[in-house]
Amino acid sequence: MRSTDYDFSTRAIHHGYDPQSHQGALNPPVYMSSTFTFDTAESGGAMFAGEKEGHFYSRISNPTLDHLEQRIANLEGGAAGLCTASGMGAITSTLWSFLEAGDEVIIDKTLYGCTFAFMTHGLPRFGVKVTLVDMTNPENLTHAISAKTKIVYFETPANPNNRLVDIAAVSRIAHRAGAKVVVDNTYATPVITRPLEHGADIVLHSATKFLSGHGDVVAGLIVGSLEDITQIRLVGLKDMTGAVMSPMTAMLLLRGIKTLELRMERHCKTAAEVAQALEAHPAVLSVSYPGLDSFAQRDLARRQMASFGGMIPFEVKGGKAGGIALMNRLNLIQRAVSLGDAESLIQHPASMTHSTYTPEERAEHGIAEGLVRLSVGLEGAADLINDLHAALGAHNMQAA
Repeated sequence: MRSTDYDFSTRAIHHGYDPQSHQGALNPPVYMSSTFTFDTAESGGAMFAGEKEGHFYSRISNPTLDHLEQRIANLEGGAAGLCTASGMGAITSTLWSFLEAGDEVIIDKTLYGCTFAFMTHGLPRFGVKVTLVDMTNPENLTHAISAKTKIVYFETPANPNNRLVDIAAVSRIAHRAGAKVVVDNTYATPVITRPLEHGADIVLHSATKFLSGHGDVVAGLIVGSLEDITQIRLVGLKDMTGAVMSPMTAMLLLRGIKTLELRMERHCKTAAEVAQALEAHPAVLSVSYPGLDSFAQRDLARRQMASFGGMIPFEVKGGKAGGIALMNRLNLIQRAVSLGDAESLIQHPASMTHSTYTPEERAEHGIAEGLVRLSVGLEGAADLINDLHAALGAHNMQAA
C-alpha cells in the first residue's frame, strides 16, 4: 500500500521511517551532531549550492528533524514540513521569509497574545503594514485586501475564545488578490482540521501543545509546498530567526504524535461533557465550545471540523476578580498557561496569555475580563466536572 492509503494513526506511527534502513532500530535515531562530514570538497560545495541532497549543518537540516518534517507534512496533507524551536519561531520564520517594507499583512482580530504583539508591534517597525479584520465574516476581507497584501493570517479555532474562520472562503478571496493564506492549526491539529485541504497555503503549529501532548517540549512546525518550505528554511529560519529545533525535541515530538489521534479523541469527548456541565451552571455566563448547540458558528464547525477540540473558554460572574477567584478554588485542574497536555490546565487570558492586548482591544476582540480558558486533559470527565462544580458553587454563593 502507498503511505497515503493508510489510516491517520498508522501514518502517525510509521510514515517516513523504515527500521531496516537504520540497523533495525524501532525508533528513529537521535542525531546529536551539529555538523556532518562530506565525502569530498566537491560534494560539500554541491550541497551548499542546492545541487545535491544531504545534511551538512543542523541549523539547516538534521536527519532526526527530517523524519518529523516528513511525518507532519504527511498528516497535514502538504508536500514538505519544517521544524522550529517554538511556535513563535514558526510564525516569525514564515512571515520574515515573504515580507519586505511596503507589504501588507491582514490578520484576524483575535490571535494568541504573542502573535498579536509580533503582528501589531513588531512588523510595523520594519515598514510592514498590518490590518486587522474580523474574518468571521469573509466579506470583511474582500473590502480590506489590496494589491499590497502578501499574507492573510488567522487561527481557527482562535485563541482564546474559539472563534472560527471559514478557511475555504477566506482562501478564495486571498488567492484572487495574489496573497498567501497562513493558518495556525494549533487548537485543532490535523486530526480535526487540515487547512491545506480547504485551500490554505501554509499551516503552522505550536507543537508544544497537542502535537507533543506531554508538556515537556517547546517547539513549532510548518507545512506547505516544497517551494514555500524551502524559502522559509533558507531565509526565515536559516538567516533571520535561527529558531532551530533540537534533535531531542524532534524525538519527543515523534513519540507524542504516535498517540495524537487517540489523545484527541479523549480530549474532545471529555471536553464535550465538561462544556455541557459548565453551560448548565448558574455561575457561568457563557461557554464558547464548537460542539454546543448554542455555539454561534455551529454550522461552520460541523462543516470544517471532524470533532470539536479540547479547549473551553467560559466566562464567569464577577469579571476579572471572578475569573481569578474561580481558578484559585480549583484543586485538580492546574493553574498554568499552555494547552494540550495530559493534565487539564486553566488560565486567565486578560492577565496572562492575552495581556499584550490593551483593555480596549480585549473588549473589542471578544476577550472578556471574566473569561477563563480551560484546556481539557486526559483525566476522567466526572473528576473534572466535580472540581469545577465545587469551585463554581463557592463562586456562585459569593457572587450572590
